[in-house]
Amino acid sequence: MSDLHRRLEELARTPVLLVASDFDGTLAPIVTDPDDAAATTTAMAAFRRLGALAHTHLAVISGRGLEDLSSRVPDMSGMTLAGSHGAEVQGTAPAPLTSDAERSLSLLAAELRSIAEGCAGAHIEEKPRSIAFHFRAARSPDAWQTIHALAGLRERFPSLTMREGSMVIEFVADTVNKGDALRTIRRQVGATGVIFIGDDLTDEDAFNALTMADAGVKVGPGPSTASLTVGGVDEVGSMLARLADARAAWLSERVLEPIQSNALLSDQRTVALVNPTGRLVWLCLPRVDSPALFAELVDGPGAGFFEIAPVDAAAPGEQQYEEDSMILRTSWPECSLVDYLDCAGGRAFQRAGRSDLVRVVKSSVPVRVRFAPRLDFGRAETRLIARDGALEIEGATDPAVLCAPGVAWTLVEDGRHQTAEAVIAPSAEATVFELRYGTGNPRVHPHEESRRRRETHGFWSSWVKSLTIPPVQSALVRRSALVLRALCHGPSGAIAAAATTSLPEHLGGVRNWDYRFCWPRDAALAAAALIRLGNTGTAMRFLDWMLGVVDHCESPDRLRPIYTVSGADLGPEAEISELAGYGGSRPVRIGNAAAQQVQLDVFGPIVDLIASLAERGAPISPDQWRLTRAMVNAVETRWQEADNGIWEIRGPRRHHVHSRVMCFQTIERAQVVHEAVVGRTNEGWSHLREAIREDVLTHGFNEDAGAFTSSYGSIDLDAAVLQIGLTGLIDRSDPRWARTVDAVDRGLRRGPVVDRYRFDDQLPGREGGFHICTGWLIESFLTLGRQREAEALLDDFAALAGPTGGLAEQYDPAYRIALGNYPQAYSHLALINAAVAVGASASAASR
Repeated sequence: MSDLHRRLEELARTPVLLVASDFDGTLAPIVTDPDDAAATTTAMAAFRRLGALAHTHLAVISGRGLEDLSSRVPDMSGMTLAGSHGAEVQGTAPAPLTSDAERSLSLLAAELRSIAEGCAGAHIEEKPRSIAFHFRAARSPDAWQTIHALAGLRERFPSLTMREGSMVIEFVADTVNKGDALRTIRRQVGATGVIFIGDDLTDEDAFNALTMADAGVKVGPGPSTASLTVGGVDEVGSMLARLADARAAWLSERVLEPIQSNALLSDQRTVALVNPTGRLVWLCLPRVDSPALFAELVDGPGAGFFEIAPVDAAAPGEQQYEEDSMILRTSWPECSLVDYLDCAGGRAFQRAGRSDLVRVVKSSVPVRVRFAPRLDFGRAETRLIARDGALEIEGATDPAVLCAPGVAWTLVEDGRHQTAEAVIAPSAEATVFELRYGTGNPRVHPHEESRRRRETHGFWSSWVKSLTIPPVQSALVRRSALVLRALCHGPSGAIAAAATTSLPEHLGGVRNWDYRFCWPRDAALAAAALIRLGNTGTAMRFLDWMLGVVDHCESPDRLRPIYTVSGADLGPEAEISELAGYGGSRPVRIGNAAAQQVQLDVFGPIVDLIASLAERGAPISPDQWRLTRAMVNAVETRWQEADNGIWEIRGPRRHHVHSRVMCFQTIERAQVVHEAVVGRTNEGWSHLREAIREDVLTHGFNEDAGAFTSSYGSIDLDAAVLQIGLTGLIDRSDPRWARTVDAVDRGLRRGPVVDRYRFDDQLPGREGGFHICTGWLIESFLTLGRQREAEALLDDFAALAGPTGGLAEQYDPAYRIALGNYPQAYSHLALINAAVAVGASASAASR
């Protein structure tokens, strides 16, 4: 295999591929008159094939003006065009020309016309941001004299850059080059691998922008920094066709279990995920935010899994929960597997450290079992010791043992780890596997498995029976409520934002964060959603946790955005370089640097939660009243500051509209608590509330955008500003509210999902639509009486849930895949709130 073919095969297997090329001399043959240039049929056919493939992007970066280039490259999927050597990138407004550059181009054009008249066969080409002098058809003596004359113009027009190409010299008004354009497009699409094809001197800038993971291909003879070469334009088409073949073959072989197909288990200290093939692919112990013992989800089998499935299973099993519980049943035609984390005996509220994963299989066909734990995400050597009908995990920080009486294990060496394998013969009796963490005792449990399962079922189902479920999307609302309860940390009352770390927001990209912690904002919103279903206990326990956190803060106004589920500060964010990530999405992160940010929206949801309890008639304790006053004082001290905002942009702080709205909500809802406790309003708070309202209404609306925008002075849309109407800061009859809802619907919605924003956040790639933003838009439609639109969008939202009702953070409608950590509290609370609101609105309309 040649070097070229080898590199094509390697690039074809990159998670996100960008195929970029110059136009003239690569996709199109060089011709005497540039107006006659046309791309070859072979190259365009290969481009179309590549653009139709998943996670494959195209770019043509040319010295031609963007309008000219667009007329020569047919519209196709995944294509971005960049003209004027990268100064004009499709979809991005180019920087305006300076007056000096415009004047220089005008003067230079006259001089170049005069020079061309004296050089037979030469002609000039005027472009939007440059002037090119072509002398391919000129006689040799005339051509060299002309080049000398043109070189003298460089010093006379210092605001222009002279670039030499293949029989062309161009004067451009920009310092941007093709390498800059390639970097820009690469970041936009989040490419993990790039191939760039060029033939000219100006293409060297693009070749120099490539990394070790990329490939540059020089077309034709001549020196180049490109590592690969092809003879001419005809070979470009065949090379692209070969790349398309290899890419299509790899994508068809790559099997990624969809994120939303995994089912959640919980004992309110930790969580686990089981996929439809009977593989446990995620489990952190002893807590949700501890190192993983099974992490196949973010690396593949090498990071640990626990499989139980029929030996000859031809397809995944069907999964469903036992009614209103977190007990999972995976079924094949002649085999049934039941999974749960034991919640019997009040264990869910006991200190983390002792968890039992129970797996019960009953089958009339042989069953394969593979037990492959991997300590600390597989970074620590994991050995197994077979003893007394059990497997002891050697080297674990806490004792851990898999009990399976009667099972004959075979230990298999797997690098520095060991895997235990067994085949279970068909039997009318069930085989029980118990993974006990926190004890090495392999003896038979004092209580029968059926009793523990029954008590675990009762733990979940009795709680669900206490809820008031709306008539809209009832089954999914019940499951969403169970997911929120599953994410609760029973011993402390904290609520984790999600069960996982580093599931990508852009497949193959770096938008991978650790969400296994408690964001006070997210947790308060989750508890408030459960209050809407009639549950107040979760809110009470979370507020107890919140009081403990505030009591240990240096001051309440310095409340951090994130804490561990035990209420401690997070350690530094780190990367696990040994793991490849879900779908090649590196890095896999532990910890979250956003814990060090300033997010002034945190206070509003906490006070709103206390006010919601007061409105339900719940007694407000002196400590909760103290917490309310502390949040008000924090807002009073800091509401005028810039911050990082709800979306945790890792850049300069700004005056975010959503953060100001949440400061308003803090005071607005504190008045409800004040009245419940004191029996009257607080006049000082009223003045503060109105000052914040006036500030937002004065500075938050942007006439050019026709909406309230992300931050003061910005034209960028942001779905979070929908809270301006949902909190009551703006009168819903104010035309600015309807304009904002329309702007978000028109500018951020993609089918069933709504993007958070579309401005450049300095991270590569484009994320999916955020489910919580979809929920906000549904509720916003209702405030404007748009019932049918709200109902239709809710139906679309609900259809994105996985087979067992789980919702990830995001959904990408282009590739029809779930993205982000899973299951996500934000997504499930959004579905609950939207269903409750749609149901209440429909009920009110029918009266």
